Amino acid sequence: MAFTVGINKQVFYKQETTWGTLAGTGSGKTLRRVTASFNLAKESYESGEIRTDYQVADFRHGVRSMEGSLSGELSPGTYADFMGAAVARDFTAGVTSGAGQVMTTSGTGPTYTLTRASGSWLTDGFKVGDVIRQTVSAFNAGDVNKNFVVTDITSATALTFIVLNGSTVTIGASAATCVVTVVGKKTFAPTSGHVDRSYTIEEFYSDIAQSEVYTGCKVNTMSLALPATGLVTCDFGFMGKDLNTVGTAQYFVAPAAQGTSGVFASVNGVLLVNGVAVALLTGLNVNVNRNMQGASVVGSNSLAELFEGRIVVEGDFSAYFENATIRDLFKDEVEASLIVVLSTSNDKAADFISVVLPRIKVNTNTRDDGEQGIVAQHSFKALLNGTGGTGVKTEKTTISIQDSLA
Repeated sequence: MAFTVGINKQVFYKQETTWGTLAGTGSGKTLRRVTASFNLAKESYESGEIRTDYQVADFRHGVRSMEGSLSGELSPGTYADFMGAAVARDFTAGVTSGAGQVMTTSGTGPTYTLTRASGSWLTDGFKVGDVIRQTVSAFNAGDVNKNFVVTDITSATALTFIVLNGSTVTIGASAATCVVTVVGKKTFAPTSGHVDRSYTIEEFYSDIAQSEVYTGCKVNTMSLALPATGLVTCDFGFMGKDLNTVGTAQYFVAPAAQGTSGVFASVNGVLLVNGVAVALLTGLNVNVNRNMQGASVVGSNSLAELFEGRIVVEGDFSAYFENATIRDLFKDEVEASLIVVLSTSNDKAADFISVVLPRIKVNTNTRDDGEQGIVAQHSFKALLNGTGGTGVKTEKTTISIQDSLA
């Protein structure tokens, strides 16, 4: 007798054109995972009839739906489709400073200023929290394609930045043209033009030749977890319409192989609170909840629709109690910004993911006790940044994500 084992299971997915309708068999993608579980769920109805035989005489299955979960180690490009679905906006290419021009780098580190002789960072669409690179520069070849994190845009022509890997940059003015680019692609929770993405997902058990194909799968929750030591993890919760197809052959034909981009460790990257690097945190969690609800109707044994709710972003972090800075964010109800940039290595052009929460409120402040360092626990709620938008230094959003390989 053969039993299936997880090492032989493969999970494939493809975006649907119409919710709940099977995506075509071509151009599927293979998921990277630590664990993935997609299952048919059914409501059940038990008869409440009062009987002289003291027995339950009937029990029925009801509305069908799909429940799914995916856990992985966060890596660039791997989960971009699901991240975009979670915030209801597809990733789009980062902006550029356009035609080359003279630029001047000043400062003593770790914070530097990049000043352009013409044009506008704000008009071009650069934002605080963006990871940028000088993709063309005749001034210093060592700084070309080095990851810079924008910490502020102080005027139309001047932005401040830190170097993601902590190295230095050369000070001076470019003698020839320079081009600066927001690397990879970005997404954010928009204020209009929301997209509604759903996926066909297949679990294929090759060792026992069994395929299960689910339709109408939507991302309902997303969680990112950064421990003080260890790998960064991500979790996605799915809701869907039905188990559509079962069989003995794989449904998706020649799906794209699993990616090979490096996974993130929390020690590689930076965390900024109000634009200032913080080295006190012992853990950070960011959660996105789409608050979806299934719709059941008479005459259908599967969900008729999945209604989407508000995009709620919240989380928590723990930090060594060093000073009053974080405590007073809670005590005085002071809003702050939170930026996390993770890189796959310390190379100057390492791949990365950046998460920007332009406006958060700290909701709790509790501390432990003991002989060693005292750690404070904080929860937070992310809010719509109403002062952001086109032509200003921040996005008008609750959360923004940049992925170098999206």
